[in-house]
Amino acid sequence: MQPLVGAIAAGNAVVVKPSEISENTAQLVANLLPQYLDQELYPVVTGGVPEMTELLKQRFDHIFCITNSTVGKIVMAAAAKHLTPVTLELGGKSPCYIDKDCDLAVACRRITWGKYMNCGQTCIAPDYILCDPSIQSKVVENIKATLQEFYGADVKSSPDYERIINKRHFKRILSLLEGQKIAHGGETDEASCFIAPTILTDVSPESKVMEEEIFGPVLPIVTVKSVDEAIEFINRREKPLALYVFSNNKQLIKQMASETSSGGVTVNDVIIQYGVLSLPFGGVGNSGMGTYHGKHSFETFSHRRSYLIKDLKMDVLNLWRYPPSSQRKVDLVKFIVLKQFSKRQMALIILALLGIVTAAVIKGRTLLAI
Repeated sequence: MQPLVGAIAAGNAVVVKPSEISENTAQLVANLLPQYLDQELYPVVTGGVPEMTELLKQRFDHIFCITNSTVGKIVMAAAAKHLTPVTLELGGKSPCYIDKDCDLAVACRRITWGKYMNCGQTCIAPDYILCDPSIQSKVVENIKATLQEFYGADVKSSPDYERIINKRHFKRILSLLEGQKIAHGGETDEASCFIAPTILTDVSPESKVMEEEIFGPVLPIVTVKSVDEAIEFINRREKPLALYVFSNNKQLIKQMASETSSGGVTVNDVIIQYGVLSLPFGGVGNSGMGTYHGKHSFETFSHRRSYLIKDLKMDVLNLWRYPPSSQRKVDLVKFIVLKQFSKRQMALIILALLGIVTAAVIKGRTLLAI
């Protein structure tokens, strides 16, 4: 509901279209929203592809959509017919790099929580792990121990473990397991759309499970021999919505962030960036465009409209811009422009000198403190 709150705060009327895949949630929104908001200004449209197709034919001032890249392209193409701006959150395969120097027990605990939350069906879940071959088995053991702690010996009967949303997605995720080395989990039950928390090891970069966003409780581990290899691996693929890095090495963290591109970077944790409303949230490239959350939602659904008012008096001061042209007018314009430029240059020089003096003072104080 973050985008809706931002749109309302910015003074917009909104047509709300919940996903038809989450039928119960869509119905809940359709029932609750009219109880609190004017139905004429904030109507809720339920339904599937036909309803969405009709909506996209209408002329909106802005379209916000959370979906996958395939549907995102359809939405963007429809918006282009009216030159309607769009904000798209499209998810993707968010990598999780684990450095050898970090506390594996804590790292794996946080990764396990984020990956298997809602049965892996969140757009910023860690999609796959990148780590050195020497710690792969330790990562697996730590995740297995954490799963035991979270869901018990019989995960299927745990009240804290969810199910896949429908049969179509159940079968899609199941197909990703074909030919893979399952280090843990793999149990399924189609009748209840149950897929156990699953870990895959020694995963080939070319395998099917590495081609699309998993959006389910399957965690592939791909081994890399260095941070440079990890960066190269990430950069060969579409830009993810989130990049997760677990390390105590500040230089390594800086390298991962500066040499890759993603919607956001979270260090030594997962998922929680979504709850920090002061941070802009959104993707880049194949993972989306535009941002929202907090004031960023307000700005997304606002237009910065310039507003200039001048007086009609003293028009003699504007004679230099009116025809006919003359050398005198050209010289006057040059004088005005150069004078303004000189003032700006002087201000920049003064600021630069103040910065140098301040840095010297701070450095001197630091040295004295030592």
